[in-house]
Amino acid sequence: MQITDLQQEQKITPLFRLGFRPFFLSGAIFSVIALLLWILMLKGKLAITPLGGGYWWHIHEMVFGFASAIIAGFVLTAVQNWTGIRSISGTKLMLLFLVWLAGRIVLLFPTLVGETAAMLIDLSFLLLVAYLLGKPIIAIKQYRNLFFIPLLLLFTLANLTMHLAINNSAFSISFSGYTGVLLVIFLMSVMTGRVLPMFTANGTGTSKVLPIKALEIITNGSIAIAMFSLLLQPFLGFNREFFAIVLLIAGISQAIRWFRMRPWITFGVPLLWSFHFAVMFVWFGFLVLGLSYLQYDVPVNHVWHLLTVGGIGGIILAMISRVSLGHTGRPLMPPKIMNLAFLLLLIAPLVRVFGPLFLPSKTMVFYDISAFFWIVSFGCFVVKYGPMLWSPRADNRPG
Repeated sequence: MQITDLQQEQKITPLFRLGFRPFFLSGAIFSVIALLLWILMLKGKLAITPLGGGYWWHIHEMVFGFASAIIAGFVLTAVQNWTGIRSISGTKLMLLFLVWLAGRIVLLFPTLVGETAAMLIDLSFLLLVAYLLGKPIIAIKQYRNLFFIPLLLLFTLANLTMHLAINNSAFSISFSGYTGVLLVIFLMSVMTGRVLPMFTANGTGTSKVLPIKALEIITNGSIAIAMFSLLLQPFLGFNREFFAIVLLIAGISQAIRWFRMRPWITFGVPLLWSFHFAVMFVWFGFLVLGLSYLQYDVPVNHVWHLLTVGGIGGIILAMISRVSLGHTGRPLMPPKIMNLAFLLLLIAPLVRVFGPLFLPSKTMVFYDISAFFWIVSFGCFVVKYGPMLWSPRADNRPG
């Protein structure tokens, strides 16, 4: 509040006053559009040939398109709180947003600029975010939060390998995409350990659960090991059993940490139980995925959706619902329809994963149901939070 001139702030279009505004809203809208397009492609009802084909595009855009927008909105908003230095806003923020949007357009219609140019536009986004994030952190020597810079660079590297996988058989579309998934999960795991105990204590009026350092190292370190085993697969190969064991360790340690946070005390607080149950899908997803990699006849591509839909999707919806309220000057009480949104996003991954596994003849039906639940969930966010995000703060303060 003290680092922004209110009169200057009022000259800026509200949507571009702080990073969370354009990226939370556009990310949510894009996820709805991207999922709808993917279902239509699968059914053969849409004559579009995106870069890399429909399968590549679906994986890439939900990880490196949707999730990267939310991450950018989060870190570019948080860095202002961390450093006390005004974050990017106004014209600069709008230009950064246009870079992200251009990436989505040229990957969907690659003939507009060609494959190489489309790749460069797409890769440039998180590099710019890393620069804009690192500049204020380095300026005040707050090196603790430089942690995010190498993470964004690794995310860009995983994105590059996915682009290379289109025409180079040395790289794998799946492994590159899964590397991106684990990077997002790693970021969420670190942030969950930092903020969820505090959110829970504040929201329930209970004492804060203190972290156990060794547990945090095992919890986050195991995810990092799994991620690097995928990222380095073109050079070191892939050991299925080793990967499975690391995932099981990650799942067990995540579960211990989750139970220590006492999720059952949050049932009366929507912004808390939605967050806790999304985190549940992280440890549950790791356990089921680890067991699946030990069984060669299980199609693991289905099981990954416990992490992507339930874990990443659920945590994102819970976080952006909370952050958007706080940073637009509103009480931490979400619109009532968001209870339905949170609930549907808990059901969606179960339908998407276990439906095709147990009743493969109806796979497309389960795809439709799960996609519909996602579209409704994030559609509720867009409808209810959109006016908050493109309007000035309710308390007339900057931000």
